[in-house]
Amino acid sequence: MKAIQRIIAAILPCCLFAASPALAQVKPGDVIGKDNAGLVKNLLSPGNLVMVEQGMQLDIVPAAKLEWPAPYKSATEKYSSQVKLSADGTLENYVAGQPFPLLDPNDPAIAAKIMWNFSFRPLYSDDADLRDAEVANYTRDAKGTPVDFFTVGHFAFYNNIGRIEVPPVPTDPDAAASGIRYRFGFYPLLEPSSLRGFGLIRFRHIDPSVEDNTWIFMPGARRIRRQSASILSDAIGMLAGFGSHGAAGGTYGPTGGSAYASVIDPDSYFGFAAKVEDYNYKFLGEKDMLACAHAKNSPAVACPFDGGRTVCPENWEMRHLYAVEATAKPGNNSVIPKRILYIDSEGWFITASDQYDREGNLWKSLATFNAYRDRPVPDAKVAIYPYKRMFQVALVDEDLTSGGTSVVYMPGPEATDHECWYIDMGIVDNAFFAPEAMARAGSL
Repeated sequence: MKAIQRIIAAILPCCLFAASPALAQVKPGDVIGKDNAGLVKNLLSPGNLVMVEQGMQLDIVPAAKLEWPAPYKSATEKYSSQVKLSADGTLENYVAGQPFPLLDPNDPAIAAKIMWNFSFRPLYSDDADLRDAEVANYTRDAKGTPVDFFTVGHFAFYNNIGRIEVPPVPTDPDAAASGIRYRFGFYPLLEPSSLRGFGLIRFRHIDPSVEDNTWIFMPGARRIRRQSASILSDAIGMLAGFGSHGAAGGTYGPTGGSAYASVIDPDSYFGFAAKVEDYNYKFLGEKDMLACAHAKNSPAVACPFDGGRTVCPENWEMRHLYAVEATAKPGNNSVIPKRILYIDSEGWFITASDQYDREGNLWKSLATFNAYRDRPVPDAKVAIYPYKRMFQVALVDEDLTSGGTSVVYMPGPEATDHECWYIDMGIVDNAFFAPEAMARAGSL
């Protein structure tokens, strides 16, 4: 039976992309839910289809074009012609913008080029500060109330390279001094009170041979601790030191016991946040499929038809997607050894990610909910941009074996700062991501 499951898991993505779109058509105005989920079985990832079969509702709307921010488009035109991919898949001569705007499906390196395009996507180029994001965690039998709930003060990035809007551009001198490509900070947790002050910092290096540096701040011990980057592919990595609901097979935590029910891992933020060079990639094809690219709700709305375990009803439209299989390289002891990523060919965000366990069985699935507008919320006063840009308003990560889900809201429905997204505004700098800054914030 396990051998049959492995064979099905191996051929299913290929079958999905070989399927004729005539087998399942939808049109604007259609409403898709668990009663007619079969209509979209060839238009969603297998894992996202399960979410619909459980109650997540899709409101089908006309597809609309996504334009890149003007500075990103200009940087792409200026620098992309010099970018190359080395024999081992690493990036050479990158400065800013999209590395590979012209893709050939017959190029044997197309999968790696797609992943670098995603890695330097137009969502943000210089810096981003997401404030008061909220994570609600649910069990399979949820009735609208999460089993636990987290609010984080800052979910922030600062890029040393690829900068196009906030000086210094296009490269921060710190890139040469430190060798760091970008810094990421997740701190401080504001609730629950038992975790108040917890934080995580991650540095991604330019040199592919240098592993990510990570630190956590433990509020109870009031100390900073170095953390292995390998734990960030496990849900326990979100709350390192506290445990989480993340083990394959549906148990709680890597050894089976925890008070916290998060199923999302830091390597899955925004669909895929792991180190690009740590994986081998296979191009599975391109196809028009359903995705949420023009969300109508911000903050996102908890789905009333599945106990709040996803986001719905929300706008879904036909998008042209690339499908890439990402498999951990030998020696990369990732808890999630294989992911199939569905990437929007205009916005370059991941729309869905199906994740497989070490036995080759479908284990988890992510769905992202994205918006395209000139402000993150209609009544924004500060986060207003001179052009429309892409925002991620929510992400759902479901453990398909246990039924547990984590729903990330950006902005959170109860957030004090509901504008949430501050992109390329110079609000954070490299100093914000010092472990000592995280500790100070967590000690307040």
